[in-house]
Amino acid sequence: MKEKHLPITNESGYYEVRLESIGGLGANLCGKMMGELGLEYLGLNSASFSSYGSEKTGTPVKAFIRFCDWKKEIRIHSPVVRPHLLGIFHEALLGNPSVLEGCQQKTQIVINSEESGEVLIKKYGISVGEIYTVPAQQIAMKTHSRINVVMLGAMARVMGFVPLDAINEICKKALGKKYPDALAGNLEGIRRGYEEVAKYPQRDDKDEIHIRRIGTEVPQWGYETAPIGGINPLYGNSVASDVSPSRQGFIPVFIPERCINCGLCDSTCPDMVFQFQKGEYKGREMMINKGLDYYHCKGCLRCVEVCPVQALVHGVEAEYPEKPWFLPNQEMLRRPENYEKTGADGYITSESYLTEKRMEGGEV
Repeated sequence: MKEKHLPITNESGYYEVRLESIGGLGANLCGKMMGELGLEYLGLNSASFSSYGSEKTGTPVKAFIRFCDWKKEIRIHSPVVRPHLLGIFHEALLGNPSVLEGCQQKTQIVINSEESGEVLIKKYGISVGEIYTVPAQQIAMKTHSRINVVMLGAMARVMGFVPLDAINEICKKALGKKYPDALAGNLEGIRRGYEEVAKYPQRDDKDEIHIRRIGTEVPQWGYETAPIGGINPLYGNSVASDVSPSRQGFIPVFIPERCINCGLCDSTCPDMVFQFQKGEYKGREMMINKGLDYYHCKGCLRCVEVCPVQALVHGVEAEYPEKPWFLPNQEMLRRPENYEKTGADGYITSESYLTEKRMEGGEV
């Protein structure tokens, strides 16, 4: 095995990676694979661990990876604050400024999005980093793989010192024996992520892009800003009440004229998506389905399976940018101004076997 040379390191001699994601997109497993990749196939020392809270779909997940020369020991085990590479597993996470915390102008930022880098910069006011985009969700749907392997391929290409064959080998080792039927799709997803990641041309200081600058100032809790009495205002698990980034590209499409208001969708939904209100149906006063709260829908499609009249059907979310039946639950809307969207500090682990145990049907 020939030792790879790192293109850049920090003052401690480490090349550092941070992954920003939410439960269900596979960032924890992706981070573990990247860590093993350095040790087994690149001739480098490496370490990886993740930070997450309730291990629930839709809750924040961060993964941290460090690489260094094989002669050097990794003696730092704290989260990556200033990453050389930042992987963002869903475009919607850019709505939280803390996702870009610690990024510099040379930080390479790989974003799962079908939009171009130029559009994302203007849309979210990104003022830092070299922007790369890859339509990971779209590729995963077409190759029958998952977002994490597509992002793995894209990030390997951007890092510059990780060959495609090494990524394929770590995928075969980590997933091939356990899910042999899914291996071909996963390898195809890696290849397409590696080949289709695109860089947005480096911004010129003279470019007149009027943007809301974020990524430099991130609100922090401190003795002056913390709630009086030490009360934790971040009740529940999903601080922003939005688990929509956890969807894998599919949504239930509502056809109101077919609905008979039987309530089976509401009783089978695990996430309080359906909004029933008092109304009239066929001359009788009853609870009427007024719409779906897509902030809470994670795309499990159980409602589609139980609907007896096909008022809910399987749909590709990209084909429905506007959803006329979208009705947020007003009682659950919360938009705190100051919060850290991450897992509990006391639950940081380098093990990912729990994630693997939860996987079924070849999902990775």
